[in-house]
Amino acid sequence: MAAILGGGLGGLSAGYYLLKNNVTTNSNLKLYLLEATSYCGGWIKSIKNKDYIFEQGPRTIRPKGIMGLNTLNMMEDLGLSEHVAPIKPDHPAAKNRMIYVRNSLHVLPSSLKGVFKKNEPFSKPLIYALFNDIKQPHKELSDDSIYNFVERRFGKEIADYAISPMICGICAGDAKEISVKFLLKTLFEWEQNHGGVVKGLMKSLFKTKNDDNLELSALARRAQEEKWSVYTIKGGLQTFPHTLHNYLKENDVDVNLNTRVEEIEFVDSGTVSLKKTDGEVLNANHVYSSIPAYSLANLVQKQHPKLAQILRDIPFVTVGIVNLYFKTDKPLITPAFGFLVPPIENSPILGVVFDSCCIPDQNGTVLTVMLGGRWFEQKFGNNVTEEKLQKIAIKEISGILNIKETPTACNVNILKQCIPQYVIGHYERVEKIRNYILNNNLPISLIGCSYDGVGINDVIYSAKTQVEEDCP
Repeated sequence: MAAILGGGLGGLSAGYYLLKNNVTTNSNLKLYLLEATSYCGGWIKSIKNKDYIFEQGPRTIRPKGIMGLNTLNMMEDLGLSEHVAPIKPDHPAAKNRMIYVRNSLHVLPSSLKGVFKKNEPFSKPLIYALFNDIKQPHKELSDDSIYNFVERRFGKEIADYAISPMICGICAGDAKEISVKFLLKTLFEWEQNHGGVVKGLMKSLFKTKNDDNLELSALARRAQEEKWSVYTIKGGLQTFPHTLHNYLKENDVDVNLNTRVEEIEFVDSGTVSLKKTDGEVLNANHVYSSIPAYSLANLVQKQHPKLAQILRDIPFVTVGIVNLYFKTDKPLITPAFGFLVPPIENSPILGVVFDSCCIPDQNGTVLTVMLGGRWFEQKFGNNVTEEKLQKIAIKEISGILNIKETPTACNVNILKQCIPQYVIGHYERVEKIRNYILNNNLPISLIGCSYDGVGINDVIYSAKTQVEEDCP
């Protein structure tokens, strides 16, 4: 028997790939999925109404790269192709991405032509950043913060106004703490191996690219041909995990909701006992853990305190989400994906997504305000109420977007410890965790956003990779 801990996207994807690898068919292995709450889907949750959709977590998916194409393959296999809503390069949500600096919104360059022009808040055309990289001396490092790396290679303005807000948007984190390997691993390797990013880029142009042996579905090929920027699911992104959940149940996976595990005991290399809070014990041959690292740490603490400590060393942040709906035919916003606020601005908000521009079938104006992240406690304390966050969000968008109307509907959600922070040394830490598991011959595989990437594509690919390693 194999057990999957957690019914978020990572756990659901692990079940999907175990079925695709014919694990249950070939070995008569029963597959269990244990989810502590009453819902499968993790942070992906959509509140639907006839006039709007409020997304509580992610709302769009990037189709780029091997991981993005892999997700599209899964979408087609699950019968979701007709529900996919792409945003193509000519769409305002693809072209218009803004930052809020010094009391003004500024559109970031979205084309090669744009980097040759001077764009506020940058004092020079962005092409000058490459000249900065060429003249910088080599600095040998094993890791660095993404902020330090970008400031060193491309200048402080790029670090403050391009990279820092981007990190806020991706993981609600502080670029001065996040590892450069989180987002710019290739560029960092070029610097370390060739003395600079431009030098590394020039040398890479003469290398033969290794094509990944991924057979593309019709949907993935279409995304490539049409050069999608991002895409979403009609009716809300929650449709995706909901469909995965149904797929597992239809294929005889035993999905157990409201089932909380309080301790994991590794009996031997082929047996693990999962002790539930109701006193029942479930024995499995292998466990796939997709729960957050800090939650897994609590389960293995008694038997493996050293492993628990390394797991707890992966920090997480809390994000406040305020969804706002304005029922009006009058356009309240300029069509765009939204805007981010650089930490240097010392704002209570991280940014705002213009959902009525990004998500189809919305009536009126729909906005999502993101608050806190790495600075949640610093800005709001430990006991902030949802009402307080709502007031802050409305005040901020009123000032920044000049929206004076009162929202027709609001929803506030405080997502506690929802996003892991890949701080400097993260990848070495994850290697230590997996080496400990390997050296102690523990029948457990780790998947999900705690280890191999925080995005939807990363989480799905993490499940695929771990399952294929265990089921060659």
